[in-house]
Amino acid sequence: MIESVGRWFREKLTGFSYAFNFFLFLLKETAHFPWNKRVGFKVLIMQIYFTGVEALSVIALISLGIGAVIIIQGIAILPMFGQGNLMYTILIMVITRELGPLLTAFIITARSGSAITTELGNMVISHEIEAYLSIGIHPVSYLGVPRLYGVILAMLFLNIYFNLFGLLGSYLVASFLHDIPFTDYLMNLVLALTPADIISTFLKSIIFGFIIAVVSIYYGFNVNRAVTEVPQNTIKSIGMSITLCIIADAILVVVTRL
Repeated sequence: MIESVGRWFREKLTGFSYAFNFFLFLLKETAHFPWNKRVGFKVLIMQIYFTGVEALSVIALISLGIGAVIIIQGIAILPMFGQGNLMYTILIMVITRELGPLLTAFIITARSGSAITTELGNMVISHEIEAYLSIGIHPVSYLGVPRLYGVILAMLFLNIYFNLFGLLGSYLVASFLHDIPFTDYLMNLVLALTPADIISTFLKSIIFGFIIAVVSIYYGFNVNRAVTEVPQNTIKSIGMSITLCIIADAILVVVTRL
């Protein structure tokens, strides 16, 4: 019993040490990326296209639905308490500060994070990673770092896109049910929007994108030699990314409210 517990503890400690060293190396290569001659710009462009452009339809549909629901419910309920203008503050807070970054992060995790882990894991299995090492190219620098930049940039772009559709595009949906002048709607949104809201949504986008990319890359390279490890690591990367994003969001909310 004691030996099994000790073995488990040593395995966990070894795994933590490997993850920490991998994280430090990835950070170093990320800082050197703009000046590295052997950079995977093609990998970066393809990652931005897959993560950002191909997710536009899903983001638009979700943001339109959420924004419309908030507007319709707000118009129906808040005037009963004499707080009609509070709808715009709630709309800004829910979409811009909370649901926008989180739902965008969840979509990117499900689409791109899982794809990154699966692709890198399959490259390990097929010995493509060894081929990069044999010609003097470190796979983390050439394959991992461009994906990290791509996911962060796409996360920023998609979060802005989510906010625009949620705040403005949803007006088109709500206007079919309630007569709201667009100029009044837009002016109230501008008055409710604060610099803290803008900073919060950009900061969360960068942090969530960084978390998703690092976790996905780590689990992709962490595949050993068994094909069955690829789907297992993909599931682990999705669960870990979502968990860390929620924890990071809670920490940021607490810090900004202090």
